[in-house]
Amino acid sequence: MRILITGATGLVGQQIVKSCHRDNIAVNYLTTSKLKIKNEDNYKGFYWNIKTQEIDSNCFKNVDAIIHLAGATVSKRWTPEYKEKIISSRVKSAQLLINALKGESHSIKQIVSASGISIYPDSLVNYYGESFKDLNKSFLGDVVKAWENSVEAFKTVNVAVSKIRIGLVLAKDGGALPQMVKPIKYGVGAAFGSGKQWQSWIHIQDLADMFLYILKNGLIGVYNGVAPNPVTNKELTKTIAKVVKRPLILPNIPRFLMKIMMGEMHVLLFDSQRVSSKKIEDKGFYFKYHHLKPTLEDILLT
Repeated sequence: MRILITGATGLVGQQIVKSCHRDNIAVNYLTTSKLKIKNEDNYKGFYWNIKTQEIDSNCFKNVDAIIHLAGATVSKRWTPEYKEKIISSRVKSAQLLINALKGESHSIKQIVSASGISIYPDSLVNYYGESFKDLNKSFLGDVVKAWENSVEAFKTVNVAVSKIRIGLVLAKDGGALPQMVKPIKYGVGAAFGSGKQWQSWIHIQDLADMFLYILKNGLIGVYNGVAPNPVTNKELTKTIAKVVKRPLILPNIPRFLMKIMMGEMHVLLFDSQRVSSKKIEDKGFYFKYHHLKPTLEDILLT
């Protein structure tokens, strides 16, 4: 099996590449940097430029499936220009792949695209399954809607479409967790706002394995990329403190303060989405990391 991965050098992409090589799956990857192109049997790089809509179509050769992760990070200040980049990087990358495939006879049967749980409305009481119909009316909700719609167009080139709505990815060397751990280690950690907002999290290893599970089993449609036991922000903060053996002495950080510091982006810390993993579990996927404390111990103490 050979998979083409976009965003292979990002946090999740690197983990998926490791899981592919563990399972003897060869990887082609697309990169915007010609200096990052490698040419090994099981790891071949190809150039693309989303802005100019340029792509080396050799990247599709002997490829059975695509894992699509490319997109500008949402963890940078949301200026009007950067908001445009967040959406266009997702939509235009999908368009570039589809347009390139239109002119090719290809062997690609399926795409599994990253998506986000921020498509679900902010709520302290709802428990979201994939079939929930009301969509989040915030900027992040708009991003995920545009992202998912752009991926649907792969059906026009006879590629089956799957999407993973990813929650808070817990990893040692990137993403949100190191930023959460740092103030707690220095004794200045605290929950945000009421601390009651839900955080639907997933260990990065489980997420990488979920991408491959969906491909290997030909699962089509939308799946939530979250572990079975979401927690509140307060519980997440307390559990991190417990694992790194630090006290929590400060009061919760008020929302207005983070709004001043982060602007519109502060919703990343305060939006609440309690999301269900039942659909993927019913398809036979087993989470190695299903409770928060052992997950954090694995990431922070090993």
